[in-house]
Amino acid sequence: MSGGHGEHSDTPCSEVLDKLYTYIDGELEERNCEQIREHLDGCSPCLEEYGLDEAVKKLVAKHCGCDPVPMDLRDKVLGRLALARTEQLAKEAGAEAPGTPA
Repeated sequence: MSGGHGEHSDTPCSEVLDKLYTYIDGELEERNCEQIREHLDGCSPCLEEYGLDEAVKKLVAKHCGCDPVPMDLRDKVLGRLALARTEQLAKEAGAEAPGTPA
């Protein structure tokens, strides 16, 4: 395992989460899509995050598809995503530290 929940995947959770919106938008290269799908098949927490992100994206598109996003909202969302990525990286680093149970 490479620092993630997906025991059968070589792709770490943090990398999957970084690419999740691009994957949902269909903007990833096929090679990267295969890595994401493989990871999601074996990692329940990332699969759950994928489902949540996809639902949020659909909800926003349905209700706000034509409206421009306020810059402060965009900044808040991007800030929270960055924080979540940082927390995920810290969790993975802690799980990979010698003598730390995974």
